[in-house]
Amino acid sequence: MGGTLYDKLWDAHIVRRGENGEDLLYIDRQLVHEVSSPQAFRALGEAGRGLRRPETHLAVADHAVPTRGRDGAPIDPVAAAQVAELEANARDFGVRYHALTGEGHGIVHVIGPEQGFTLPGITLVCGDSHTTTHGAFGALAFGIGASECGTVMASQCLVQKRARTMRVELVGTLPGWVSAKDVALALIARIGADGARGFAVEYAGPAIAAMDMAGRMTLCNTTIEAGSRIGLVAPDDVTFAYLEGRPGAPKGDDWDKAVRHWKGLASDSYAEFDRIETLDVSALDPHVTWGTSPDQGAPVGEHVPDPALAAPGERDRIVRALGYMGLEPGMKLSEIAIDRVFIGSCTNSRIEDLRIAARVATGRTVAPGVCAMVVPGSAATRARAETEGLADIFRAAGFEWRDAGCSMCVAMNDDRLAPGERCASTSNRNFEGRQGQGGRTHLMSPASAAAAAIAGHIADVRTLMGQG
Repeated sequence: MGGTLYDKLWDAHIVRRGENGEDLLYIDRQLVHEVSSPQAFRALGEAGRGLRRPETHLAVADHAVPTRGRDGAPIDPVAAAQVAELEANARDFGVRYHALTGEGHGIVHVIGPEQGFTLPGITLVCGDSHTTTHGAFGALAFGIGASECGTVMASQCLVQKRARTMRVELVGTLPGWVSAKDVALALIARIGADGARGFAVEYAGPAIAAMDMAGRMTLCNTTIEAGSRIGLVAPDDVTFAYLEGRPGAPKGDDWDKAVRHWKGLASDSYAEFDRIETLDVSALDPHVTWGTSPDQGAPVGEHVPDPALAAPGERDRIVRALGYMGLEPGMKLSEIAIDRVFIGSCTNSRIEDLRIAARVATGRTVAPGVCAMVVPGSAATRARAETEGLADIFRAAGFEWRDAGCSMCVAMNDDRLAPGERCASTSNRNFEGRQGQGGRTHLMSPASAAAAAIAGHIADVRTLMGQG
């Protein structure tokens, strides 16, 4: 067994060692959604094969589904066909499926942990790059392609190349109104969108120990935006408290045995990492992006960069980004006007995210001309937010309150930006056209997004809340 968390997880799942670092791994569980699964199911059907272990799969439609008018079928005919095909495949192949109108519905990376389907020590895959989210539980979780989805369905195994290891040590205490999303954006801005490529990233340190599971999931979710397919946090008492009592979690004596095993997954004190990055979060400011890549971000009090002052290799990239975003060098980030606000996505749609955004919205009103929406990550989160009165706060402030789904994170449904519209978004990617053709995306935390909705422009939430 290896000394790092990653090595322990990898070694425990090797079916057969290969050459050049490529091993055949056993895959414990797979999450399935409507966009990546059709090809895999069709291939199985054409080959006359069934799933090797149907009970290890969980299916839900999330990417293409509407987040309003949930009682009817998706308006878009392509989306309707995708959902219908997933429902049929789940039925025909014996896969557990959470229907659009069911209590278990939601974004795949939100309901996996909520259902206790995600557990420490397992390997978990999904046809979606943000499967890194589940590494927050000490699971070896990564996104795969459509053909690989079919391979897992048929064989419960995959050939994978072993990564190098990186430890990101987060020291200090997060200041008020600064969150895991700000940590993620600051780290990505520092190491670059490819800075962690080829590494399995483990987050550790005092700031991680103090972070709740929602924050850890946000960090692991955005690890892919730094180029890594794997983000990890060692399971601890915070993890166990979150999982205990979940539908899929072990019960009784099995729970006690599982916890004893999970405690042994943490990286050993003698473990050696190929690379170590340290980030002191004590003086961290809220961060926002200004460009078209998650690494093009800065503290909210800074200015849009001047490409003339950049290194030659970066100059053209900045010019292109500013051209697409419609920004001028030297503009204050906190004065950029916005048209839309989106609080949601598999990055920031959990109850903790909604609570902090509601604190900002309480007693305030969305600025004139701004269309703001809150999209819970699951039906369970939506119900809890309504019970806690959060939905009432959002509605009173002028936010649209939606059903669960990926929504405006990705332009695969009817929640899209129009060309030229500018959005303050809690999602994970600000690529050109990510939220709609010609749409302009500024990534930020839920608190910062709520502050932008109230101010009508990118704003420092600390100032709005009287702490700046």
